[in-house]
Order: sequence, then structure tokens, then C-alpha cells
Amino acid sequence: MKRPTIFDLAAAAGVSVATVDRVLNGRLKVREETSRKVFEASEKIGFHGTNIIRQRMFSDIPTYNFGIILRKERQTFYKDFAAELQLAASAIKDRHIVLRIEFAKSEEPAELADLILGMSGKVQAIAATGPDHHDVTKAVSTLKSQGIPTFSLLSDFAQGVRETYLGTNNMKVGRTAAWMISKLCPTPGKVLLFLGGHRFHGHSLRETGFRAYMREYAADFEVLDALVNLETRRLTYGLMMETLSRHTDLVGLYCIGGGMEGAIEALIQENRSEAIACLVNELTPESRQALLERRISGVFQTPLRDLCTDLIMTMIHTREHGMAESPGQRFLPAQLWVPESL
Repeated sequence: MKRPTIFDLAAAAGVSVATVDRVLNGRLKVREETSRKVFEASEKIGFHGTNIIRQRMFSDIPTYNFGIILRKERQTFYKDFAAELQLAASAIKDRHIVLRIEFAKSEEPAELADLILGMSGKVQAIAATGPDHHDVTKAVSTLKSQGIPTFSLLSDFAQGVRETYLGTNNMKVGRTAAWMISKLCPTPGKVLLFLGGHRFHGHSLRETGFRAYMREYAADFEVLDALVNLETRRLTYGLMMETLSRHTDLVGLYCIGGGMEGAIEALIQENRSEAIACLVNELTPESRQALLERRISGVFQTPLRDLCTDLIMTMIHTREHGMAESPGQRFLPAQLWVPESL
């Protein structure tokens, strides 16, 4: 395929060749709107000088380096999360946003604390998701003393020290899940909850909301002790199989965190998916297929695009206007998918 020329770029951008030349070489000042048209056209057609145009455009605007710490790099949800963050950063046109994205490999608070501290001197703000622990709070405090704010995502941590929490209202999501299961089950029975870990503040809030609703409005249901699945498929599968063998009157299941694939596998293998109302988190290829096949009853989805856009804008605002006197929280409504809404 022939490499696009300066003439192709001018035609794609709807400007003259002379204008493209000025953008490329910076000989004369070109309006920002025109430069952006040339840049966007250059990216679209794959023009070889795209990087030069980008450098010209960003030479006069501020550059911000933001650190992002996510979990489980191989999971579809976190891959989508990273992609949405990059998309949100690239959508900012009047500032150059550089993201440094890293992934925690374990559930250990010490690892998250080390990752946070490792960002010191490399970024101007940090956003992370992970467990709540005094080691994490200490790391957040250290960076705050250096003028680097930390934002908690999805599951809150370091309350009173971190800058802002961004995610769903986990207490409300838990109550919604309990309402759904109580309405979906034709008769009361036992309900199982899977937690990623006891140190995840968001998971604890969802469990609290779930149990509070059941005590208040569905006391005939018995909510079993929550099982920790470390958000892994294999462990969830094993725990689910054991629970199904012990509790023939199980009528409901709520996977508060990850690992839903193992629960779905067990339900299908034991032919119990029609008899048990099952709610999970995040719409992935596997949960979508299970929903279409009516193996599960519903999926709570984090509005990643809105969350990432809000996060990047909030990080920019904090960098330019300073940290807030009182740490806050920003809730985004979770989207609920059922078989008929796909």
C-alpha cells in the first residue's frame, strides 16, 4: 500500500498543502483548530509525520504524568479499564496527559503500598484500586506530603487521606442485589455471597448493604457466611461445588467481586443454573454469554467510560488548583444488565 503523502494529508484535513507544511515545520503560527484538524487527519490516514505534528502541537501546552494502578492484568475487565483510561487521556486536547499504568499481581496490601511509593518522583497524581490497609494508608500519606494526591477507584481505601473516591455506591449496589434475589426466587432459601477479600472496602460495603436489606425486607432468606474467593476462577469453582453439595436449598448467589466464571461453571455442571438466582459483576464475554443463555440473572456493570473521563478531569483539576481541604467521594450509577436488556 502506498504511503500517504503531504498532498493526501492536505486533502484529508481539508486544508492547503502550504498549511500542512507550516504545521509540520513550524515556520509560521497556525491556529490551534487548524493544527488539530491536520493532526487528526494524520492519525486517521497513517501519515509518517504524525509524531512530528504531535510534538509541535504539544510543545506549548502543559504535560501531566499520572500514575494508574490496576489489578489482574489478564482479566478482561482490567484490560478494558486500561483501554478506557487511555481513551479518556487522549480525548483531552488542551493538555498532554501521559499515563503510567501498572498492575498489581496479588491481593497483598504491601504490594499496593510498594507500587504507590514506586510512583514517587515519576507522576503528579495517582489513581489506584486495591485493598484498604494501614500500609496502603501510610504510602498514600507519604505521597500526599510530597504534594502527590491519590485517588481510590472502585473500592475505597485510605479514607481521610486519599483525595477522592470514584466508583459506584457499593452499599446501594449491595441492597439492589438483595432486592433482586428476594424478588427472583419463588421461595425463600439460602443465599451465598463471594467476596474477593476482607480488605476490600467496596466488597464489605456491598455485603453490608445486602445483609441489611435482607434483614429488613426478606428475613425468610438465610444469608450464609460469605466465602473469600480471591477473585479467582478455580477457587470460586471449588467453593461453589462444595456449597452446592452441602446446601440443596440454595436459591441465590451473589458474586460481589471477581471469579464469577468459576461459579457459572459449577452451576452449569451441576445443572442448577435455572434453580439459583445468580448475580455477578462486570459485563465480559463470559458473563454476557451466560446472561444470554439465562445461566445467570443479572450483571452489575461499572460505567468505565464515564468513570475514566471523570477521573482524568478530576486529576487535572487537582493538579492545577491544589488538593481539597476535605477528601470527598464521587458516585457513578452502576448499570444493571438482565437477559432481556442485551
